[in-house]
Amino acid sequence: MTSLPERGAAPPSNPTPSSSREGDAAVASSSSSASEEQKKDGSPKQCKASILSSVLTIFEPDQDQSGRSGGHASGSYAWSRVLRRFVGGGSMWRFLGCGKALTAGDVWFLGKCYKLSSEESSSDSDSEGGHAAFLEDFSSRVWITYRKGFDVISDSKLTSDVNWGCMVRSSQMLVAQALIFHHLGRSWRKPAQNPSDPEHTRILHLFGDSEVCAFSIHNLLQAGKSYGLAAGSWVGPYAMCRAWQTLIRTNREQPEVINRNESFPMALYVVSGDEDGERGGAPVVCIDVAAQLCYDFNKDQSTWSPILLLVPLVLGLDKINPRYIPLLKETFTFPQSLGILGGKPGASTYIAGVQDDRALYLDPHEVQLAVNIASDNLEADTSSYHCRYVHHSSYRRLRWFHCSVSFLFSNGQILIRVSTLGQHCP
Repeated sequence: MTSLPERGAAPPSNPTPSSSREGDAAVASSSSSASEEQKKDGSPKQCKASILSSVLTIFEPDQDQSGRSGGHASGSYAWSRVLRRFVGGGSMWRFLGCGKALTAGDVWFLGKCYKLSSEESSSDSDSEGGHAAFLEDFSSRVWITYRKGFDVISDSKLTSDVNWGCMVRSSQMLVAQALIFHHLGRSWRKPAQNPSDPEHTRILHLFGDSEVCAFSIHNLLQAGKSYGLAAGSWVGPYAMCRAWQTLIRTNREQPEVINRNESFPMALYVVSGDEDGERGGAPVVCIDVAAQLCYDFNKDQSTWSPILLLVPLVLGLDKINPRYIPLLKETFTFPQSLGILGGKPGASTYIAGVQDDRALYLDPHEVQLAVNIASDNLEADTSSYHCRYVHHSSYRRLRWFHCSVSFLFSNGQILIRVSTLGQHCP
């Protein structure tokens, strides 16, 4: 049985480069205090597994409406776009968001830790774990936003998803990262110049805005009709996760598809504590269901398939309950982390990292022209699918209370191991 990958600890000031892929063993803490704590609490694997187990069991619908908003986010998208015209050139990268710039300290980004130094400039390329390394990682993540000028969505006259498609775009970003991590590894970085990586180009093609692209907004809306997805209407994370489940199953059942695992090479498990996940409920991982999903995916094979875990949650009535924030932040420290879909009616973001009390996210609300990249065009301009600007906001300022936490397990057996260990933790 494959051993459980432990949660990554913050690297030292001068970390050594690593070429390990997602799911490889993470760096373990060497402090004496950590050792003493492990002696008191039991097996380190069990304790780390209990954190993930808590994420899947502690969340319940919040009934407290007494709290007030922590304040309105400052700035606006229009102002950010104007500002970027002045500071976006060359190596002058900036952190834009709803508060002060990122400070010195640890940044956890999709399971990897970066140590930002107050003495290091954002253009300093000498630090393997600082600003430059973080920005290179961030800008390599697939960024999918509002588009205009694409093919008409069936049963509508819409050629743009502006003002309603942000949850769809956020979910596309999440799934795109899963495909990048699976095919190219967690350590992959986008080349500075063309030609692009063939696998990277093929993945971007899947998310083009046309019915011929497997994971287009057109096909997602069609697959999610029974869950309320419709052109021109916002949808919550639960319905979005179910739409992905339906679309992937439909694609695999198409008789003309020769390699059924080509477009989505992993099992998908949507964990929900209620038939109507938008109402909340404590999600519970069913081991038998996870095992069956992996078996069905890898029929006629003895190996366990990778599995993408989506956990839709409702963490409040009109805002997120503060007691859930520490657990949400903790999820980014796991090597299996794929981020969080955060949303409220009319708005959504893809949260990919955390520093202190701030969420770092990829914003889908930028409006860009539709671009369909051919799967074999290695010279295609892919710049509109990558972002150099890190938006961030205090968790307490984020007004979303519907979300979906996500994890990618490179081996379904690892997920089962995590859940089993978590059940035995105090």
